[in-house]
Amino acid sequence: MSSSKYENDELIFLSEDSHSSSPEITGVWNVLVVDDDEEIHSVTRLALSDLVVNDKNLHFIHAYSGAEALKIIEDMGSSIAIILLDVVMESDDAGLTVAKIMREEMKIMEPRIILRTGQPGYAPEEQVIKDYDINDYKTKTELTRSKLVTTIIASLRSYQQILSINQSRLGLQKIIVSAANLMEEHSVKSFCEGVVTQISSLIGLEAGGVVCAKAGSVLNKDDDGVYILGAAGEFAPYINEKLENIHNAKIVKFVNCCLQLKEHIFEKEFSVLYLNSSGYEAAVYLQIGKEISGVDQQLLEVFLSSISIGYENVNLFHQLRTAAFKDWLTKLPNRSEFINMLDDCGVAKNHNENSVVALIDINHFADINDGLGQDAGNSTLLAVTKRLEETFLDKVKMGRIGSDVFGLIGAEFFVNPQTLNELFIAPFKAGEHTLPLSASFGFCRLVGKPQSGINILKHSNIALNKAKKNLNTNFEYYAPEMEEETTWRLDMIRQLTRDFEAKKLQLWYQPQVDLVTEKIVGMEALLRWPTSDGGFVSPAVFVPLAEYSGLIIDIGIWVLEESCRKLSALSKEGYTGLRMAVNISMPQFRDPNFIDTVKNIITKFAVEPERIELEITESVVMDEPQIVIEALQELKLFGVKVAIDDFGTGFSSMSYLQQLPLDRLKVDRSFVNEIKPGKAAFIAETIVTLGNKLGLSTIAEGVEKREQASYMLKLGCDEAQGFLFAKPMPYEQLLEFLASEDN
Repeated sequence: MSSSKYENDELIFLSEDSHSSSPEITGVWNVLVVDDDEEIHSVTRLALSDLVVNDKNLHFIHAYSGAEALKIIEDMGSSIAIILLDVVMESDDAGLTVAKIMREEMKIMEPRIILRTGQPGYAPEEQVIKDYDINDYKTKTELTRSKLVTTIIASLRSYQQILSINQSRLGLQKIIVSAANLMEEHSVKSFCEGVVTQISSLIGLEAGGVVCAKAGSVLNKDDDGVYILGAAGEFAPYINEKLENIHNAKIVKFVNCCLQLKEHIFEKEFSVLYLNSSGYEAAVYLQIGKEISGVDQQLLEVFLSSISIGYENVNLFHQLRTAAFKDWLTKLPNRSEFINMLDDCGVAKNHNENSVVALIDINHFADINDGLGQDAGNSTLLAVTKRLEETFLDKVKMGRIGSDVFGLIGAEFFVNPQTLNELFIAPFKAGEHTLPLSASFGFCRLVGKPQSGINILKHSNIALNKAKKNLNTNFEYYAPEMEEETTWRLDMIRQLTRDFEAKKLQLWYQPQVDLVTEKIVGMEALLRWPTSDGGFVSPAVFVPLAEYSGLIIDIGIWVLEESCRKLSALSKEGYTGLRMAVNISMPQFRDPNFIDTVKNIITKFAVEPERIELEITESVVMDEPQIVIEALQELKLFGVKVAIDDFGTGFSSMSYLQQLPLDRLKVDRSFVNEIKPGKAAFIAETIVTLGNKLGLSTIAEGVEKREQASYMLKLGCDEAQGFLFAKPMPYEQLLEFLASEDN
C-alpha cells in the first residue's frame, strides 16, 4: 500500500507534550491487527503506539490471514479488546468468515470488530454488520490517524461496557445460583466469589478480592480465626484457608482492622468493605489500584445493604449443612459426609491403588454405656477420636459412621490391620475410667472400576460383619464373593418370606419310640421348605436365615399352632397319649410375647400342656441363659415339657443345667454313630448316666441300626428316634403309620 493513502493524516504521532503528565499506566488493551499487507501493520502500530485510553496502552497482536487470526482468537478469547480486520485477504470474504466463525461458532462476543478494506466494492451488506456485531466499517483511505483514534476509543468504551455487563451478570449469577443451592458444599464459596465479582463490576474494575469472616460466625464456634470464604482473581487459590495463609501482610492487617472497627476502609490502592447482618460479619477486601469515588461508595453502600440478607441466609444454611454433615460429639464428618468423601475418591482411587477404606467397630461398646453411663460412653468415643487424630494427623481422612463405628480413608501404608490393632493396645482414658478396648475392622481396597460412595461403604460393612463373626481374627478384607454370599442370603430370605406367606412351608413328623416296647410315644415336628424342582432346602440352611431375618418368630408361631392342631386331630382319631416335640430358637425367647403366645396356642386347641415338649439346644441356653431359664420355668409351671436337643455337642454350664426345668436329654446322633461292635460309646453312656442321676428321661436320636438301639437300651436310655423306626413323614403318612402299628 502506498503512503499516498495517508496524505490527509495530519497526526501520525502524538506530540511530546501530549503525554508528559499522563497518569501511571496500569495495563494494556489487546488489539489484534489482521491484514495480509505488512505495511498496514506497521502504519497502524506507528499511528497508535502512544495512545493511552483509561490509563492503558495498546498492545498489538498481528495476523496475516484469516486462518492465523482465528487461531489467535481461539487462544486469547475475550481478552482481545479490538480486532482491526481486513475484509479481503486469502479470499474476497476472508475477514467476514473470521467474524462469522468467532461470533457463531466460538461464541466470543466481547471483542469489538472494525472492518477495513482497500476495495470499496467488497463492502459487506448492512445485515452482515448487524449479524456479526461489527462496530465500524471503513475503507482504508478513510482511516486517517484522527479518525482511527476516534474509532479505537469508541470501540474500547463499547468493549469495556460489554465486559462490565458480562462481569456483572457473572457475579449476579454466582450469587443467585449459590443462594438457590445453599445446601451444596460450594455455596458459601460461590456466593462470596459472586459478591467480589459483582462489586468489582459495579465500580468498573477487574474482579480481584477476598471475602473473609471469623470462623465463629460460620464454621466453628470454638475457632476464632479469620478465614477466606470466597475469592476472585489472583486470590482464588486461598478459599477456605486461614487469612494469614495468603502471605500478604497488608490484606491481613486491614481485614482484621475492618472487622474490629466494624466499618468500611477506603484507601487509594484498595478498599475493605464491612458486611453485617444479624451478627454475621464479613470483610470484603478489593484489590483496586485507585481510590473509589464518592458516587461509587454510595453505590456500594446500597449493594451491600441488599446483599447482607443473602449473606445471612448463606451462613444460616451453612450452619444447617454443618449440622447435617458433622458429628455433634466428635466433630468428625458423619456418615452422610463420609459417603460424600468416598464419592470424591470414587474416581481418584483408580490413580492410587494403595488407598483403603476401613471401618472400626468398638467391641461391646454398649456395655460401657449400660454399665458406666452415657457420659462415660461419650468420653470413650472422644478418647478414640483423639487417638485416631494423633496417630494419623492429616494423612488419613476419617469420620464417625455410627454410634461406635469409625471410618478411615487413606493409603494402605497407614490403614492396615497392624496399625489399627496397635491403636487399641493401650487402654483409653475416659473421664475417671481407664478402659481397655478391642475392635473389629472391615477393609475395602479402592481398586477396579469407579464406584459410588454408598457402594464402597457397603463393601466395607460386609467385610466388617464378616470380621465380627470370625473367631480366628478381628479383621477382614472385602472380596466379591462376600457380596455374592450376602446377595444369596438376602435372596433366600426374600424367597423364604414369600413361600411362608404363600403357605408353602410344610411340617413333617418323625415318630419317637419307647426302647423297651418300641411303641410310639410321640413325634418331633420337623420344618420342611420344598423347592420348585420337588426337593427340599436343608433346615441347616434356612433356619439360620429365618433366625437372622426375624422371620423365625412368625414361623415358630405357625409351627406350634400346626403341631397343636395335629395333636388335637390325633386325639379325635384315638391317639390321646402322644406328645409333640417342637424346636424353639433364641429369637423366639427374646420375643416379649413368647410365653403368652405358647400358652394361648395350647389353650386355643385344647391340648394338654404336658403333650407339648419344647426342645432347645445348648447354644440357646448359653446365649442368654437368664431369659431362657425364666421363660421355661414359667412354661413348666403351665405344664409343658422341656428337652435339651443335641446334648453334649455344646458347652453347657452345669450350674445353668441344674436351673433349667428339664424333663429330657436328647443324645446327639453323632454320639450314637460311635456305637460299633466291640467299641464302647463313652459319651453316650455318660449322657445317659447323667440323665439318670438328674432324674431326667433320655432319648437317642439318629438311631439307624439295631445294634445302636440295643446298646442304648442296655445303657438305660428310655427312648429313641431314627430311621430304624421311622423316617420323618407328612401328617397323612403319619396317620397311616400309626394305624399300621396298631395292627
